[in-house]
Amino acid sequence: MTQTVLVIGASRGIGLEFVRQYREAGRRVIATVRDTPGRDRVQALGAEPILLDVADPASVSGLSRQLAGESFHVALYVAGVIRRPSALTPPTREDFDAVMHTNVLGAMQALPQVAPQVALAGGTFAFLSSTMSLIGSVPGSDSWLYRTSKAALNMAVAAAQHDHPQATLITLDPGWVQTDMGGVGAALTPEASVRGMRAVLAGVTPADRGRLLHHDGRRAAHW
Repeated sequence: MTQTVLVIGASRGIGLEFVRQYREAGRRVIATVRDTPGRDRVQALGAEPILLDVADPASVSGLSRQLAGESFHVALYVAGVIRRPSALTPPTREDFDAVMHTNVLGAMQALPQVAPQVALAGGTFAFLSSTMSLIGSVPGSDSWLYRTSKAALNMAVAAAQHDHPQATLITLDPGWVQTDMGGVGAALTPEASVRGMRAVLAGVTPADRGRLLHHDGRRAAHW
């Protein structure tokens, strides 16, 4: 039976690359996108698009209805936004809402809707986080709000694992990637980052539940 993958946030960048690689591997892929151009891109790769805005609670609230009857061997929450000011600058309400709604609230809304369908397949539900979320090794306050949002995401996933024992919930660090967020000077191409994360996902064990895993297979020693 063909395994099914769900990618939440597949309009471009890392999410779209997950769609491409999983389709090349012969997987059936359902992918959420924000707009018509994103829908066209995932359809061109042979994936099944769903229009969804993770920053809009009303949009996310209907996700389970759109996925009724599905089970997922792998589900991915890739959607994320960044604001770069340091702790020298207080975040505006608009920036706070934009980052927290996409990076945290959207994930927390999607998780209880999708995790039962991941559990049906005994699969893995992974949420893209960052090394910038690690409280035990903070080199500076750049992207202060983004760091805070990803630390909150780590906690949300670790806590939710207790309510979904038949699914493996993890957070994933994609590394510094050449996307609109990471910039052209980043160390990794999207292809290399996603290839690494797919290998990590294929090797996840019960001991990894609730943990942050890096794209190169390292497990976070501290948070």
